Amino acid sequence: MVEWDVIVVGAGNAAFCAALAASESGARVLMLERAPKEENGGNSRFTAGAIRFAYDGVDDLRAIMPDLTDDEVAMTDFGTYTESQFFDDMFRVTEFRSDPDLCEALVRQSQGTMRWMHGLGIRFVPIYGRQAFKIDGKFKFWGGLTVETWGGGPGLVDRLTEIATERGIEIRYNARVVSLVHDGHAVQGVKVKTRTAIEEVHAKTVILACGGFESNAEWRTRYLGPGWELARTRGSRFNTGDGLRIALDIGASSAGNWSGCHAVGWDRNAPEFGDLAVGDGFQKHSYPFGIMVNANGRRFVDEGADFRNYTYAKYGRVILEQPNQFAWQIFDQKVLHTLRDEYRIKQVSKVTAPTLEELAEKLEGVNAANFLDEVRRYNEAVNTDIPFNANVKDGRSTVGLEIPKSNWANTIDEGPFEAYQVGCGITFTFGGLRIDPQTAQVLDVDLEPIPGLYTAGEMVGGLFYFNYPGGTGLMSGAVFGKMAGTAAAAAVNEK
Repeated sequence: MVEWDVIVVGAGNAAFCAALAASESGARVLMLERAPKEENGGNSRFTAGAIRFAYDGVDDLRAIMPDLTDDEVAMTDFGTYTESQFFDDMFRVTEFRSDPDLCEALVRQSQGTMRWMHGLGIRFVPIYGRQAFKIDGKFKFWGGLTVETWGGGPGLVDRLTEIATERGIEIRYNARVVSLVHDGHAVQGVKVKTRTAIEEVHAKTVILACGGFESNAEWRTRYLGPGWELARTRGSRFNTGDGLRIALDIGASSAGNWSGCHAVGWDRNAPEFGDLAVGDGFQKHSYPFGIMVNANGRRFVDEGADFRNYTYAKYGRVILEQPNQFAWQIFDQKVLHTLRDEYRIKQVSKVTAPTLEELAEKLEGVNAANFLDEVRRYNEAVNTDIPFNANVKDGRSTVGLEIPKSNWANTIDEGPFEAYQVGCGITFTFGGLRIDPQTAQVLDVDLEPIPGLYTAGEMVGGLFYFNYPGGTGLMSGAVFGKMAGTAAAAAVNEK
């Protein structure tokens, strides 16, 4: 009977980082992926590849992007994103709930992990076009997010797969792990369901990195609350909570925000699960430069409360809570040039009209009279004395509205007008397993380490609450994946 040193469950960013770290330490690694090969990569394949990490200046960026040219540096204000700034963002957006030890591991190890990934052969590039606007001939990055992986999420997954294969790591697809082999003390392998049988595969350690329960409508309703079965899933249809279930079954401790998730404004007519051909194109994230109205024709959030990076992951929940679970994003000619590329895809729920009155009649499901009144009141409240600047929180706000717009407030008065209908798209769930923040080893309900069991990625509980800074998911997956792989291999070597 073949026994592996490390079994990694999953084949996304976190799983590959775990597998590669374990392999670097000499472990024999097997990866088990529930999806068929053509759908591999979990949620990582559906991301745009943005990845948040701490850096002190352009030299740190050049360490992971050595092909960054002098001309690019000269025409770009990359700014800094220090560890202190990263900490501030993490605690601010999670309302100071983020586990401090997990958060410290994430932030302190972020730059080193990026350098490690670059050393593996992962290519990074600046996120021009999505995170920087060109003002007076110079790009300026905002929101602490500067870098993405070459080829986005698909490029990241494909490159990680190539690297793992080159290093002799075996990957089995269509292999759904249904339970852990556990003797009451230690994990000794997994039971795997293939298309033909269920078999036991033995290993000295197991790393679970197979996502949350965002694709499980019943679990969403159970843990997130009524109505969540109506959300669309942005990513993989295979993330149904299998890893969480099998760990809890042997006494693992749950942790974190089980009633919380990352959820965004997502095209109202998107399919039930992510579409690899469209990727993340169904998202609609330029709302800070327009307004959003619900079925009653009323605004319901401060669209300009903060940079998109710090609000998009929580506004999906707010949209789901609106009448009939949708909203319309409204833009006029002044800001159309700021709309991200996802607004130009073919599969989009969009209406246009030369006047607001005609637009009101085209907004399906919306009270037209209320909408026109809302736009009138909003336009009268805009403080036009402050100049509009998309690169900073410009303070161009409304005055006297019950729901303010704190930044980037422009009157909606220059036609033709464009409107986009959005619903809620869930990305990943925040609840997960309790881990040792130094090793990513899973703890049991008595808060004791479970020998042989580690976890990474979406399955780590306690890092995110209520909200999430954009790009932190891939960084978390890489940091805790690398940590889990290194620790699992060390545990094997100690046996």
